Amino acid sequence: MTLLSGLFGQRKAREAGEDVAAQMAAAFEAAQRGDYDTALGLWGPLAQAGVARAQNNIGACFAEGLGVARDASLALNWTRLAAEAGDRVGQRNLAAMHFKGEGTGEDHAEALRWYRKAAEQDDGPAQDMLSWMLLEGEVAEPDYPEAYRWAKAAADKGIATSQTRLGMMHHNALGVARDPLVAAEWWHLAARQGEADAQAMLGAAHHLGQGVPRDRRQAYLWLLRAKAGGSALALPFLDAVRASLTPVEIAEAERQAALPPDAAP
Repeated sequence: MTLLSGLFGQRKAREAGEDVAAQMAAAFEAAQRGDYDTALGLWGPLAQAGVARAQNNIGACFAEGLGVARDASLALNWTRLAAEAGDRVGQRNLAAMHFKGEGTGEDHAEALRWYRKAAEQDDGPAQDMLSWMLLEGEVAEPDYPEAYRWAKAAADKGIATSQTRLGMMHHNALGVARDPLVAAEWWHLAARQGEADAQAMLGAAHHLGQGVPRDRRQAYLWLLRAKAGGSALALPFLDAVRASLTPVEIAEAERQAALPPDAAP
């Protein structure tokens, strides 16, 4: 009887878990099509029952005013429940609230703590933000080896801002040996995703022949994209590169710059 009871309990637990997953999937689909009334109707009972991701999602709705009136206090409360229950997205979102002072006072030490918890659960955006905080030294003591470790984890997931940061670290020898070739490789990956600062640095690298062949047309192409994307890093190089090109080369670079960034060689 004990064995049968245990097997029955396991089956019921599995069925309950499958039901929660089905409800979460249905709520996500509703949210994707903008039907937050339906999504909240599904998330609400789950959140009350302690499902951490549902708690996070309700917090996000209160934070953004999706299907409910904006309420920073309720957003913080629900997000904190999710974070304390171990949900990595909730941890990342709670970190952002502390960083920005949304629903609570700015507390960069608390933001760092929650970003680290989410990063340790392999959350890419949290790893990216944690690496920035540890590199810049504006909100935490600089720690270049740790900044590099977390940037690499995020970059390997395809996060362009971390790829750009790794390029900068190799370019400026921050926690790693200076390596123009590796820097350019990381900038190229990020640039093809449309990351404007990476496009600027890749353009500058082509202009100077650092880590990539010197190629003025490629330099101008990437600098144009960077400028269009709002990167101030492109501005010091643009005029000099343009002055070195023929009208035909300028026209061809401008034509290619208008294409999607992943279309460039």
